[in-house]
Amino acid sequence: MPSAVIAAFNYDSATHTLTVRYHSGRVYNYLNVPEDIYKKMRATIAKGVWFNRHIKGKYPFQEITPGLGQNTLFEPPES
Repeated sequence: MPSAVIAAFNYDSATHTLTVRYHSGRVYNYLNVPEDIYKKMRATIAKGVWFNRHIKGKYPFQEITPGLGQNTLFEPPES
């Protein structure tokens, strides 16, 4: 899956959620994506171009990048 922007993606058919991990390390869930749209993305050669034309800006999303919003992760333990 060569893409300059998308590192990996997968699809949950039970929830119609497309999860995309970018080369930047950020991870997003795109919600309510029909399975046929996912299958078309999987089949195309130019994943990033296809994604930008057919998914980005057309489906609601949420960022789920690990570590974001975890402000206490690097705080020292209380003594």
